[in-house]
Amino acid sequence: MKFIRYGLLYMALAVGANAALADTAALEALREGDMKKLNFHDTPQAVSATPFERVDGSTGTLADFKGKHVVLNFWATWCAPCRKEMPMLSELQTELGSDTFEVVTLATGRNPPPAMKKFFDEIGVDNLPLHRDPKSQIAREMGVFGLPITVILDPEGQEIARMRGDAHWNSDSAKAILTALIDGQAGG
Repeated sequence: MKFIRYGLLYMALAVGANAALADTAALEALREGDMKKLNFHDTPQAVSATPFERVDGSTGTLADFKGKHVVLNFWATWCAPCRKEMPMLSELQTELGSDTFEVVTLATGRNPPPAMKKFFDEIGVDNLPLHRDPKSQIAREMGVFGLPITVILDPEGQEIARMRGDAHWNSDSAKAILTALIDGQAGG
């Protein structure tokens, strides 16, 4: 009887693993252009539990976003590629933002709030949060070296994909990938 239970458990795990691989393969098939730089993890990765600072001085954690898919962008005011990419992330938030999806921006390192606000004002972004990781602790804990880095979190709050460098987050490919995730048509 013990062997039958283990056999059934093994089969269930194998089926689940194959479904996850198929889901990742379906998402990878949607990658075009610079979205080909988006790498999906074989298994979800834990994220930092360290608090970040909100623009109003309060704190939050990445766990605050559980229950929704999140595009988490690490950036800085001195980052030229971030200046190019941020309006596209803003457009993505405008188009897909909902109770099941959010774009979250996290300025890492020395980024004074007035400089962050000026950065957003200069590029016409008014719908993304001005969260800060002033000592880069969250960035270090999540292996963020260089900017921008964008990670996708699943509704359980785990990292399921990562991209190094800037990208056209308002592209059809990006929207197709995220829509598949949000609609539950693929892993995550």
